[in-house]
Amino acid sequence: MGEAFTNFLGGSPLNRLSWLRPSHSFLNAVVVSPATRWILFNGGQPLISSHPGTQKRSLALLTTDEVKPLLGADPFFGQCEQEGEVCASDIHVLEASRIRGPSVVFLGLKEADVTSGSALPSSDFKDPYAAVENLEGTPYFSVDVVDLDENKINEAIENTELAKDGSALTFMEPRAAMSSLDVYTASIFAEARSMVDWNQRNKFCPACGSPVYSLWAGWKLSCTSLLPWADNTNKKPCPSGRGLHNFAHPRTDPVVIMVAIDESGEKILLGRNKKFPGKFYSALAGFIEPGESFEDAVKREMWEEAGVKVWNIRYHSGQPWPYPANLMVGFYATADSSAPIRTDLDNELEDARWYTREEVLSVLRHRSGTNFSRREYKKMAEIQDGPDNNADASKAQEQSVEVDKDDEPPFRMPPVTAIAGVLIQHWAEGKTLLEDNTNPLAAKGNL
Repeated sequence: MGEAFTNFLGGSPLNRLSWLRPSHSFLNAVVVSPATRWILFNGGQPLISSHPGTQKRSLALLTTDEVKPLLGADPFFGQCEQEGEVCASDIHVLEASRIRGPSVVFLGLKEADVTSGSALPSSDFKDPYAAVENLEGTPYFSVDVVDLDENKINEAIENTELAKDGSALTFMEPRAAMSSLDVYTASIFAEARSMVDWNQRNKFCPACGSPVYSLWAGWKLSCTSLLPWADNTNKKPCPSGRGLHNFAHPRTDPVVIMVAIDESGEKILLGRNKKFPGKFYSALAGFIEPGESFEDAVKREMWEEAGVKVWNIRYHSGQPWPYPANLMVGFYATADSSAPIRTDLDNELEDARWYTREEVLSVLRHRSGTNFSRREYKKMAEIQDGPDNNADASKAQEQSVEVDKDDEPPFRMPPVTAIAGVLIQHWAEGKTLLEDNTNPLAAKGNL
């Protein structure tokens, strides 16, 4: 099942070229390529373009010339002690370094032909500018501008070609924004948001408390005490400078998410978290703890949240979930629907109950059974992330679809852009396995 199905936000079309991240000569060449595109964030909110006339929304993809006013002085990578100076390529602690300006992340290359198997070894980049001219595809970068002057940000956005063509450009709550994305752009967005969030959250060395700086095009953070010109008088050496340690590696937090099916196969167990919007029921989920397998976590979480014992645990698929950096690992399990349910163990759920296949299908068929307004997405975001600091911009986004109160579904469930919605829908429609073993979202050659 896992290889046959790709969830929304997964299936990245990018060749991440991870072996080239330490090369500031490659990065400085590719960043100025006319083909390069940028994804802008402001406090984790992506810049979204609303197209004139149709009002169709999409991720705003900008050129390097358009974002250059926000990046600071050249060079963009391989920065040294003095502004404008490019460091030598053989200094380990300055590999693709950014000492000044916002952290920039190189996401990868969307190759024109993903089946060609172009390996792009480091040896191809002895003359990086010539090599970049021969690249066929679109390089992607991302940056979060939350720490920059608001007037500077607005000026840069107003001077983009999208703005000049009449598109409305707005930083939007990401959960609401992702519903406007196509499957490929969504997977690039997932990588970009998790990476800019990680760079934004981690400002100090976890080993000694000194400020950190960016290496490897945003994929590594290093302690400023390790810089060749750092004044470490009367300071103990930072532990991160010994061995091959990287104390601040981009994190991915695995979460098991599961649907329990009763022994007849005709009922599933869904829960309602105390923080969920009204009438919203979903699959149960929880973080994996140290010293346990995926299967152990499924059993523990089902017992802790609903007092239900499960067995026959089967993997379905995974989904990156960039809020901020989770990997949702989906499972089905078997349980006894006649056994009592109890939500008083960890008190996380307000309610949990068994639903029949027909009850679930009726909600799936209902026009608002899995639809959520931007206001509801914003509420869910505030539950997890706290109040929105960009309240004025968000307020303009909160247009809600009017709901006929006389035609509401008996309960609501997540959309299929979330793996919980996929697990529920696949069970309800008898698609727990894909008979033809094909998936139109899984393109060949994706790295």
